[in-house]
Amino acid sequence: MVIALGIASAAIWVYLLCARGGFWLERDSRAVKGRFGRVAPRVCAVVPARNEAGVVRRSMASLGAQLYNGEFQVVLVDDHSTDETAQIAREMGCHVISSASLPAGWTGKLWAVSQGIDYAARFMPDYFLLTDADIVHPRENVAALTLRAETDGYELVSYMATLECRTLAERALIPAFVFFFFLLYPPAWVRDSRRSTAGAAGGCILIRRQMLEKIGGIAAIRGELIDDCALASAVKRHGGRVWLGLNRDSVSIRDYAGFGEIGRMISRTAFTQLRYSALLLAGTVAGLILTYAVPPVLALAAVGWPRGLGVLSWTLMSIAYVPMLRYYRRSPLWAPVLPAVAVFYAGATIHSAICYWRGKGGMWKGRTHRA
Repeated sequence: MVIALGIASAAIWVYLLCARGGFWLERDSRAVKGRFGRVAPRVCAVVPARNEAGVVRRSMASLGAQLYNGEFQVVLVDDHSTDETAQIAREMGCHVISSASLPAGWTGKLWAVSQGIDYAARFMPDYFLLTDADIVHPRENVAALTLRAETDGYELVSYMATLECRTLAERALIPAFVFFFFLLYPPAWVRDSRRSTAGAAGGCILIRRQMLEKIGGIAAIRGELIDDCALASAVKRHGGRVWLGLNRDSVSIRDYAGFGEIGRMISRTAFTQLRYSALLLAGTVAGLILTYAVPPVLALAAVGWPRGLGVLSWTLMSIAYVPMLRYYRRSPLWAPVLPAVAVFYAGATIHSAICYWRGKGGMWKGRTHRA
């Protein structure tokens, strides 16, 4: 039994390193070659915001400073904020509208995005930039996103923003968050039109207006909690091409002061990812234990072949994790700690299920998501 666990764990890591789209080797891919034709496409950014006074000024300033030769507008949808979010956005020169009451069947964010898109239609944009109020964009971001879409024929282009990684909790958990996300949605597979895998990072999504209309608008995904991947999936189902990658200079400035805050962030959508299935939850937890917890246990406590297999799996796991640690400028010495991080994520996933069963699933900004 013990040696079977060792063989299974080692086989998993050989597969992940060799046949999972090279997800662990993904690098900064912001550079785009090419140039627009005579007229650059019109772009309108839509920013849903709810009580974001602490971050919105920097975010809107970065959008206002874009080096883009085409027409570019920014619409912020104030989602019933009780702070100065809307006032700050107006001071920054944004078009600011107030969200109407949330209808049944919609998540708050998507309802705000939908209203922003309706308002932005007056500018006749070729593309919508869907972004969050905590994202600070490099000055060439709109140009790079649009140029990639125009040059390579993508209907949706998304950058995974670089997350804050300063506190102990962030240093321990945030690189793994991106690592696990790319394991689920390997960017090479997302970009491959022959594969059904579709993913996007909600902090920075550029989508072609005609494609958004083709899928039925934001209403097509109105109840989705993992809205970015749902949008990418809808685009792919309708024959559109999707691009996902990293951009070091596109930065989220939302702080996570402690392990509890990051745990709640993970818990918010983890059970949704499992389609609210207790069976998938059990399988996922078992898979996490086999993939991440078994190798160090065998390496430290077993003898003979099981120990060797545990050492092999733990080594392969660490090798896979090092590139993401380097991307976040963290020491490779964090790599052997990945099993403990995975156990934390497993706990957050179980917590997500418990919250859902108690009627408190998807809690964010004072709202509870109802599946």
